[in-house]
Amino acid sequence: MLRYLSPLLFLAVLIIVFAKGLGPERNLNELPSPFLDKQAPKFDLPGLINPDEQISSSVYAGEVAIVNFWATWCGGCRQEHGFLMELSRKNEIPIYGIDWRDRRVEALNWLSQLGDPYRVSGFDADATTGIDWGVYGAPETFLIGKDGRLLHKHLGPLDRNTWETDFAPLIAAENGAQQ
Repeated sequence: MLRYLSPLLFLAVLIIVFAKGLGPERNLNELPSPFLDKQAPKFDLPGLINPDEQISSSVYAGEVAIVNFWATWCGGCRQEHGFLMELSRKNEIPIYGIDWRDRRVEALNWLSQLGDPYRVSGFDADATTGIDWGVYGAPETFLIGKDGRLLHKHLGPLDRNTWETDFAPLIAAENGAQQ
């Protein structure tokens, strides 16, 4: 009898595990970073616009900043680009780009045609920096605190609602806490 019940019990356990993992409360845009509340990974990349210039994580030292991994082949990156341009025009927070797994010429054309919301962009052609940061796919946006800690990670296109819900309160708290 146990021989016949074992597969049924195993199947019941699997159904419970899958139901819990795929539940409606699960947010697929949240994939926590192992660096959350820890120092953001360091990087040192050639500049996208000027390959002779090195862009490193020191560019945002001492300020609350956004680091955005993007690529020209990424549909979500095109979707969020207008919002990044809007944020850049407001000049409320510096945005640093990392062009990830891309071709330099295509990336330069993209920025020329659509506008450049980034203070500077590093060029991560071999995806090494993306791997170091735990990037799964573009776009991914990271909020960095004044002390270099990773405050928030967002998967997918950034939009006004996500900005106001997830980013703005953390930025306000970080600016208020460290004045």
